[in-house]
Amino acid sequence: MDTFKQVESFVSVASRGSLSAAARAEGVTPAIIGRRLDALEQRLGVKLLTRTTRSIALTFEGAAFLEDCQRILHDLANAEASVSLGGVKASGHIRVSAPAGFGRIHVAPLMQDFLEMNPEVSCMMDLSDRVVDLVNEGIDCAIRIGELPDSSLVSIRLAENRRVVVASPAYLARFGTPVVPQDLSGHKCLSLGQQRGWLFRDEDGETITLKVGGRFECNDGAVLHEWALAGHGLAWRSLWEVDADLRAGRLVSVLDTFAAPTTGIYAVFPQRKHLALRVRLFIDHLKNHYGRPDYWQQA
Repeated sequence: MDTFKQVESFVSVASRGSLSAAARAEGVTPAIIGRRLDALEQRLGVKLLTRTTRSIALTFEGAAFLEDCQRILHDLANAEASVSLGGVKASGHIRVSAPAGFGRIHVAPLMQDFLEMNPEVSCMMDLSDRVVDLVNEGIDCAIRIGELPDSSLVSIRLAENRRVVVASPAYLARFGTPVVPQDLSGHKCLSLGQQRGWLFRDEDGETITLKVGGRFECNDGAVLHEWALAGHGLAWRSLWEVDADLRAGRLVSVLDTFAAPTTGIYAVFPQRKHLALRVRLFIDHLKNHYGRPDYWQQA
């Protein structure tokens, strides 16, 4: 019990940003929270939080431990719900946000299935590439791709996201195939407006960023996808978007040996003591489908 309390207090402090806020949420004194954190760090033998009189920051080890702890607490809540709720059905309204392209292909169809299985649940989906403010906009769950800098949100990793450089066979026949990432400077590259560069792994295994350019630039990934199919240039797209085209031969991937490490596809939600059953079940619905080996080919 003491170990579990220590973990709960650690997650609460990391999410809320202070001992006093965590203490108010648990109905104890800040001193008790501080003692739990000290005991946890002593038991693990690592520093999880850097504490000063004015701020609290996660250490590198603390950030990694936080993600695992959040997942464990989420799984425990699901286990308790499956036993204690028994025949209780999910009900109510769920508000979900997701990136436009990914949401259209990989969230909206699964939401439709989820609503069919849970007829007492209704939904509102916000498909947009902007980063929504979950708390102020009343969003129950957001799907996000890539790094998650905001530690005040609880995150569940749903799947891996891999990016590939693709072009049509017609483009490659006309302009040639790049052999190393530096060859991109001599190619027509289709750029996403807000993108800082394309990521690759060099010969030493280090991640590098290359700025690319060309005549075609757009802030909509779906348009870049269409331009690549039309033979206008090379595009750096997520595998979930172009996998069907690669298998059908409409696009060809290049520079695969220099592909950057995968990033994550996450479900994120505000820190709450009790997550609504409908939200827990929807997150599990996504995770179960994304975890199937055949899902991405079928989708």
